[in-house]
Amino acid sequence: MFGGNNKKESTAKSNGSTSVSSGLNSLVKGTVVEGTVKSESDIRVDGTIKGTLHCDAKVIIGPTGYVEGEIRCQNAVVEGKFEGSIQVAELLNIRESASVSGEVSTEKLIVQSGATFNVTCSMGGGITSSKNGSKASAQDKSTVDSNSAKSNKAASAR
Repeated sequence: MFGGNNKKESTAKSNGSTSVSSGLNSLVKGTVVEGTVKSESDIRVDGTIKGTLHCDAKVIIGPTGYVEGEIRCQNAVVEGKFEGSIQVAELLNIRESASVSGEVSTEKLIVQSGATFNVTCSMGGGITSSKNGSKASAQDKSTVDSNSAKSNKAASAR
């Protein structure tokens, strides 16, 4: 009689601990946080963060999201607005609705056509610059190294 209840409780406890490590933190539209935010799991920002965001997983800045300051994370997707310094250990994905300005350091970079991408960019130890003040000219979902893109354009113009 009581054995069945114990199994259910222990299952619920084990499921609860699993969801904590793979959970998604969410900062909804209309919420403003000033200061330092630290997270071990994914975080989605549809509101505003002014300060520092350190995340051991993925950071998602939604279409209504705005982050001003510093971000350090494993992976990131930007659909909204970011101003400041961002360090991404693996992949940074800039969507077509995004506006990014400041300093970027990442291993891999995707900039979709239509995104505004005015940054100083460092990839894999090299420093490149994309401060042309215009819309990103990268093809949809293509990996971009701004120095090689400029070199290719200059070579094809000759």
